[in-house]
Amino acid sequence: MCGIVGVSNHEEAAKIVFLSLYALQHRGEESCGILSFDGKKIHSQKARGLVADCFNENSVESLKGNFAIGHTRYSTTGSSNSKNIQPFLATHKNRPIAIAHNGNLTNTEDLYNELEEQGSIFQTTMDSEVIVHLLAKTKNGDIKAWIKNALMRLRGAFSLVFMMGNVLVGARDPFGFRPLCLGKKGDAYILVSETCALDLIGAQLVRELEPGEIVFISDGKVESVFLEKSKKKAHCIFENIYFARPDSHIFDDNIYLVRKRLGEQLAKEHPIDADFVMAIPDSGNYAAVGYAKESGLPLEIGMIRNHYIGRTFIQPSQFLREFRVRVKLNPIRDVLKGKRVVVVEDSIVRGTTSRSRVEEIRRAGAKEIHFRVTCPPITFPCFYGIDFPSKGELIASNKSVKEIADFIEVDSLQYLSLEGMLGIMKDSNAFCHACFDGVYPEQVPKNQSKYLLEKNC
Repeated sequence: MCGIVGVSNHEEAAKIVFLSLYALQHRGEESCGILSFDGKKIHSQKARGLVADCFNENSVESLKGNFAIGHTRYSTTGSSNSKNIQPFLATHKNRPIAIAHNGNLTNTEDLYNELEEQGSIFQTTMDSEVIVHLLAKTKNGDIKAWIKNALMRLRGAFSLVFMMGNVLVGARDPFGFRPLCLGKKGDAYILVSETCALDLIGAQLVRELEPGEIVFISDGKVESVFLEKSKKKAHCIFENIYFARPDSHIFDDNIYLVRKRLGEQLAKEHPIDADFVMAIPDSGNYAAVGYAKESGLPLEIGMIRNHYIGRTFIQPSQFLREFRVRVKLNPIRDVLKGKRVVVVEDSIVRGTTSRSRVEEIRRAGAKEIHFRVTCPPITFPCFYGIDFPSKGELIASNKSVKEIADFIEVDSLQYLSLEGMLGIMKDSNAFCHACFDGVYPEQVPKNQSKYLLEKNC
C-alpha cells in the first residue's frame, strides 16, 4: 500500500505534493508527511492521520523550496508509531537523503542482520530505513552508480522516491509490483504512485516508469539507468481489483474499465436469475456495472455509503463494531424488500465484513442474496505490500466455497476464475497473482512459515 509523490523544480513544490497526497489518500490513512528542500535546508511536516487533518495553509506555506517529496502510509512492515512516519530523512557525508517507499522488501531480515553487524543503528522498524543504510555503506561517487548499486541489494516490491538535494530520484523494482508514474507540469517533473494525482494538479502524464528503471531528475533533465531486468513482470493484480483509484491509468490500462470487464466476465461465468444487480460500495461499484451490462439485469443502488467514516474508527466493544457497520453502509429497504439480488463485491478476505454486509441486506428485506466476487478465493498471504493476513486468517484457505457461503449466510456464492480474471487483462502474463495460487514470483521472507501456518486467535 502507501502513496508516494516527488516534485522537482517548481516554486510551489510542497503545495503540489500536498494536493497529490489528497488524491492518493486511499493508499494510506494512517499517517502522512512532506519534506521540502530550499537549496540549503530541509523542511519537514509529518503527523499521524489524514492529509486534511495533518496539514493546513500555514504548515504547507512553511515548506519552502522548489523540491519536495511526500508519503501517505498504511503500514504493512513496521509498527504504527510516529518514528515510522515517512518520508524518512537521514544525512550522509553532509548530504541530506530523504526517501518515500511503497511496497515491502522480502530480504529485510538478512539486510538488517548484515547492517547491524557492520555497525548500523536503526531508528525505526521500517524496511525502508534499510535502503538508507545501504546507501551509506555503498561506495559514494557517481550518483547513478551509487543508487543502482544500493538498490541491487533489495528483493521484493519497491517503488521509491528519493530527494537528494536538488536531485529527485524515482525507482521501481525489476518486477514492477507497485505503480510509479512520471508527469510534467510546466518545467517541473513529478513522480506519483497513480495518475489520478496528476489529474488533480493539472499535470500531464509522460509515462509509467519501466520495471527495474531508476530515473534521475536534475536541471530539467530526466536520465535513466536500469537494475537487472526481470524476465517476467509481476504487477500486483490487486491494484486492478481493488486498491488503485478507478480514475487512474496504471499498468497500461484504465482501472475503471478493468473492473467493468471483471464484472462482465463474472456474469459470463456465474449468471443467476434475479431481480437486479447491486454493489457493495464503493469497491464493487464498477464491476457491478459490468455484471449488469453482461447479464441484462437492472443495476440498482441498494446501499448508501457514508463517506465520512474512515478506517481508523475506534472499535472497543461489540456494540460499537456493529454501529460502525451500520453507519458506514446503510441499505435502502424500499429497494431491497422482497427482491432477489445479485451482490457484487471485489473480494472476501476474512469473511467477517461480508457477513455483516449480508446481514444488513437480509435485515432490509431481501428475499434472496446471490454473492458474486470479482476475483478468485484469496488463499495465500501477500509479501509485497498488500495487507493480507496470515494464511490462517484467510477464510478461503480454511473453508470451501460452500462453507464460506454458509458462513456469510448467502443463497449462493461464486468467485471469478483465475483464468477469467487474467483473461480480461491486456497482458495476462504481466501480473502477480500469488495470493490466489501461491506462486510467488520473487523470494519471500525467510520467516514465511509464520505467515503460512499461523492461525487466527
